[in-house]
Amino acid sequence: MPSRDSNVSTDKSPDVPLSRRAFTAAVGATAATAAVGIQAASPAAAAAGEATREQPFRAARGKHARRPNILFILGDDLGWADLSSYGAPHIRTPNLDALARQGVRFTDAYSGSATCSPTRFSLYTGRYPGRTKGGLAEPIADKSVGLEPTHPTLASLLRGAGYSTALIGKWHCGYLPDYSPTKSGWDEFFGNFGGALEYYSKLGLAGEYDLYEGDAEYKDLRYYTRVLTERASEYVQRDHEKPWLLNLNFTTPHWPWIADGDTEASAEIVRRIKAGDRSALWNADGGSVEKYTEMVEDLDRSIGQVLKALKRSGQEEDTLVFFASDNGGERFSYNWPLSGNKSSLQEGGIRVPSVLRWPARINGNQVSDLPVFSPDWTATLLELGGARPDPAYALDGVSLAGYLLRDERPKERDLFWRVRGERALRRGDWKYYRGKSGADQLFQLSEDQREQADRAKAEPELLAELRASWEKTNAGLLPYPTAS
Repeated sequence: MPSRDSNVSTDKSPDVPLSRRAFTAAVGATAATAAVGIQAASPAAAAAGEATREQPFRAARGKHARRPNILFILGDDLGWADLSSYGAPHIRTPNLDALARQGVRFTDAYSGSATCSPTRFSLYTGRYPGRTKGGLAEPIADKSVGLEPTHPTLASLLRGAGYSTALIGKWHCGYLPDYSPTKSGWDEFFGNFGGALEYYSKLGLAGEYDLYEGDAEYKDLRYYTRVLTERASEYVQRDHEKPWLLNLNFTTPHWPWIADGDTEASAEIVRRIKAGDRSALWNADGGSVEKYTEMVEDLDRSIGQVLKALKRSGQEEDTLVFFASDNGGERFSYNWPLSGNKSSLQEGGIRVPSVLRWPARINGNQVSDLPVFSPDWTATLLELGGARPDPAYALDGVSLAGYLLRDERPKERDLFWRVRGERALRRGDWKYYRGKSGADQLFQLSEDQREQADRAKAEPELLAELRASWEKTNAGLLPYPTAS
């Protein structure tokens, strides 16, 4: 059925500007259409199976104040358009596409940084990575820094509000003995501490074994994505006495490019690791678009298995499921029309696929172009879970609970990023960017998602304003350590 919004374009390209969309509040009243908000699906999304008619917000069922279980799923180095619902022409992701149809698909969602560790810091703390010493590592590569156990986290605050908490999969916020999920608010941990591991042997960059249950090594030499899927499915099917938070952090499709069944490729990488080749996991001489596609489609199937387990448990209606990538895509990702990849503050390095589903409270078939980033989800989940942030550690994200549940649009604000050698700030449709060339650039993303039409000379006052805002925020962060 065609949309009732006359502004919907008939162009079927993935970067069609999305129409404006309004939805009703929980009490059922019709909200006014917002300039940026929940929208009807675009024609490109409709081609992927999304409905295009407006859907009113669904009123809460049963106990209105019931707090949700939270299943927060991260892919690793997944590009913005690597899902078929985001435009990938060659990758099939039916389970994640269905999740998007059943909830809200965000087109302008961002990671907190351009690499693994700092984004995870921003999600777990709700703050810019540069607020903490560990967040300055891009990414963490040794035992010198990590997420300090004294710092409040999403898990510790929700646990204090009565949640059971677990993290399954990649941690990458510090190493034992000083840093661990179990020291930072998660009741349970099963996964790896480092940034990458070989999928079968569980060997890390330096040849260390890196699969743990709690703080003790756990031996399992099966393909890692299978192991995590099994563990997560078991967790969601438990007879939980309290609401729960599960951070499910897959390493897929992060390098090395090894799919389930690639035992010969695995053995060769293991041989090189044991011979002292610290670049073996990076797999610079391996991989392909076809292998990457296989890994992404395996990730989709694995998430589908966890979601089926959740449904069997009877908790689907009251569980908020969120999926995103930890940063932009890598060598074989499909990022069109964005420029840049992981490690860059261009759109391709920080804009990530993000979908949210909560059947009891949020209607499906919705698309949002509201600019949001990782710390916002921290603030949102804390509010929905009835947990209060620690006033000594002010959040940098804003809660989207009012936006999602009561059509209360957040005030326009700046989204800020900083990595070594690059800076970026987004305000509305405008993005200020300085890359490694040192030149200040200005892009109007609503007309130029690819960041090719530099408007710096045409809009000098706006450029100066956004640069000053970036520098004001930066002045309140920790400086990067100088190279020794």
